[in-house]
Amino acid sequence: MKPLAMFAATVVTLALISYSIAILTEQRKKLVINRVLVFLTLGVVLDISATIMMIIVSENSPFTIHGILGYSSLTLMLIDAILLWRFRIRNGAGEVVSRGVHLYSRIAYIWWVLAYITGTLMVMMK
Repeated sequence: MKPLAMFAATVVTLALISYSIAILTEQRKKLVINRVLVFLTLGVVLDISATIMMIIVSENSPFTIHGILGYSSLTLMLIDAILLWRFRIRNGAGEVVSRGVHLYSRIAYIWWVLAYITGTLMVMMK
């Protein structure tokens, strides 16, 4: 495995950890506290960085099944970050997250984890 690919795999795993802390905290507390925003924003930055590195190092078209899963999951998490930041700005840290935003966060996270798993399986099968 190329060094940049290995680094990208590490960065995307750090994104998984960051997303997990953010979304699991939000799901459990149903609040958009600072911890949620910090880790979700960090996760998006790490995810974008890893995606760029993977595109650079990949010999395949960026439009594979995994690529489409990855881009869509990154988009969902970016939208989730925007929704949670907007909710926090409008309502503050003490307000319980709306049912729709709470459900969206869960679905976006599950979709992202599925994309992560498929990418890991693809690398393992090579």
